[in-house]
Amino acid sequence: MRGMTMTSLLPSAGDGNCYYILTEDCAYGSKYFQAGNMCFCSERSYLRNFSDDGPPACFLKVIMLDDSSTVTIKVEILQPVREETAGFLLAISSHNERLNCFLERLSLEAALRAVPGQKVMVEVDRQYFPGIIRYIGSISKNTLAVLPPFFFGVELQGEGENRGCNDGSYNGTEYFKCKRNCGIFLPFSRVQFTPAPDDDYMKQKPKADTKDEVPVKVGDAVSFYVDEVLTKGIAMAVYREGTQWFVKVCPEEEGTTDIFREIPMDSVVKESLQSLFSPFESDMGLGHPNQMKREISESAEECESGNSSLEVNSMVQITLDKGNQVSGIIRWLGYLPQIKHKMAGVELDEDKGVTAGEWLGKYYFHCAPKRGLFVKLQSCQPDVRFQCSRNSELSLMDYRGQEVLPQVPDSFPPLRNETAVHVLRGRMKGIQGHCNSCYMDAALFSLFSCTSVLDSMLFKPFPLCDRNVQSILRDEIVNPLRKTGFVRARSVMHLREQLTEKGRCSSFTNAEKDPEEFLNLIMQQILGIEPLLKLQSGSQEEQQDCYCYQIFMDKQEDLVVPDVQQLVEHSFLTYDLKLVEIPSCFIIQMPRFGKEYKMFSKIIPSLELDITDLLLDSPRECCVCGDVATLECSECFKDKVFAATGLKQFCSTCSRQVHSHYRRKTHKPARLHVPEEFHSRNPRGSQQVPREKMELFAVLCIETSHYVSFVKYGPENEHWMFFDSMADRHGDENGFNIPTVTLCPEVAKYLDLPLAVLALKQPRDMDGVAKRLFCDAYMYMYQSKKMALYK
Repeated sequence: MRGMTMTSLLPSAGDGNCYYILTEDCAYGSKYFQAGNMCFCSERSYLRNFSDDGPPACFLKVIMLDDSSTVTIKVEILQPVREETAGFLLAISSHNERLNCFLERLSLEAALRAVPGQKVMVEVDRQYFPGIIRYIGSISKNTLAVLPPFFFGVELQGEGENRGCNDGSYNGTEYFKCKRNCGIFLPFSRVQFTPAPDDDYMKQKPKADTKDEVPVKVGDAVSFYVDEVLTKGIAMAVYREGTQWFVKVCPEEEGTTDIFREIPMDSVVKESLQSLFSPFESDMGLGHPNQMKREISESAEECESGNSSLEVNSMVQITLDKGNQVSGIIRWLGYLPQIKHKMAGVELDEDKGVTAGEWLGKYYFHCAPKRGLFVKLQSCQPDVRFQCSRNSELSLMDYRGQEVLPQVPDSFPPLRNETAVHVLRGRMKGIQGHCNSCYMDAALFSLFSCTSVLDSMLFKPFPLCDRNVQSILRDEIVNPLRKTGFVRARSVMHLREQLTEKGRCSSFTNAEKDPEEFLNLIMQQILGIEPLLKLQSGSQEEQQDCYCYQIFMDKQEDLVVPDVQQLVEHSFLTYDLKLVEIPSCFIIQMPRFGKEYKMFSKIIPSLELDITDLLLDSPRECCVCGDVATLECSECFKDKVFAATGLKQFCSTCSRQVHSHYRRKTHKPARLHVPEEFHSRNPRGSQQVPREKMELFAVLCIETSHYVSFVKYGPENEHWMFFDSMADRHGDENGFNIPTVTLCPEVAKYLDLPLAVLALKQPRDMDGVAKRLFCDAYMYMYQSKKMALYK
């Protein structure tokens, strides 16, 4: 793996042992270790064998955790893991699943943050049931184990009762107590981590270290009650005793700064917050805390008097004092301490709020500072800008009458294997289309449903003005998709409105667009993420950055049914391009011909894209003998004598032989740069050049201006699902679209066919939706899970 040094393999000092996971298969003597195996070496052994002053090390002697055998492994296929992380990974018995969980990160990170008492959903017999974490740790009695696996002990609840296999005991040892057949021990890969309760979440946050999280600061004007009389004053100090926060207040009526009152934080209201409600004081007020106390409810229950149509994620307008009007989206509904009416927590479109979703020290939702506002629900009116499309499909109820949870305030890992099938397959699944949104629906489903390669778009910090777009993408689209398998058109419309504003284009909410236009706008102009591709052309030293790669090429008569590998190689060779570094994500647009979308009637998906020969200044393999190549010939690439794929590069000996033929004597091979350190490994040559391959994870297709997508949800050729955001419709003009996700294992049948047979296949005779994948491909998406760790 490029960019890794030996010193990066050493975890923090003091661990005792250094733990690693294999990222590629490895053979050692008669033994074969699959990628995902775990191993370790002692820190003392590590430091004895490697030092920063010595030459770069290529191999490391480690002990395999599975069978305790000692082997020597290439450094480049080892990834370091912390001891606690290694314990969680060891609980997963499947090496392939273990590696995927490590590379995708989100589920693993959620496991590391999990605490006893946290509510979760757990997989039992391929179904998910609610439960509560009661124990986290080892359940092994093997005292000789270097590192025992860490499991989650969960008490099943609700529909999960009696579906467990114990009462909290395992092998005669009690780890927690629960009813019989309600306890179960699981690896983290079979646990879906839901957010911890807000109270617990806030208790864990070190408020003293972050001033912005304390709602009242020294110098603030505040209000509180003394003998049922509303009293005002100035906060002179803010401090904490144990878990309780207090404010030292100088009341106005005392007339001197020598007299203070010490008031609990939750009994004090910041004056600026209270004055915000002045237009509604007559029917709202603050009231006495003893009279106003209500149990906080964050569920989207029926709204009050005349506003029953409003719920979480509703687009609303609010009229403030002096007739000023603001717009935003409801992020929370419920009752606040000291407020008797039902309230709405609104994220505003502009910086005209007073909070970041916080009220009296507790967060009810999260948004950018000065974007949050709490108002009476009765003061919210539906946003008239959105009313024109409201009747078409914007309802919380799906076609079965079930309520779909619209917002998930935590992070969820991408869906893989059986979990992806369980969550995503069916009608009213995926992302609901509306008003020419298929280009965006298909792109978002492809990028986030079953892979985390671009999850940096969801979490990487960006300038304040763009956090609203990021939070919409994460909290309204990606998280609900991964948790419930469904995203309403309203959430996508909210994103489209933000793109219209940020992109200075008035047509993102209603016009037809192409996926690359959307991706370039949100990645480059709005979120400002690092370009996915860094290219260099010929001898030019200037680097070209881009997010999507468009294949340009002349009509190739010899390419009847090409695969993606051939098309990329032809394009790179034609324009003398090289990749400066291995991309974590490679998005490739298929070639167009004239006014037609498709240059080829069929294109074969390359499940793996070998980019070894496309990398700048990377060691290359002679296409004849397999030794290190020193020369490349672009004319030989078109010679049908050679293989159909792969650039044509040769070692010095083979180049002389190949170009001794009279047809190739006029060729002018170009000299390749071979990294000096690669030569120093084995001065005798005859060494194997490592291959850099990327895996296909999604394909966007287009037919008659309508985009759909194919997503690979598992490792097998049959593991494909097909998504159409407008597969069906309920009602006519006032109806709504029904998105659908279906499995399409028939794709594997055609991937296995010989090229000549596939070329003769008539599209109308192909099974299921396979014709769309082979005949309508518009954009291919590849990922390098290893490089995603560094992005």
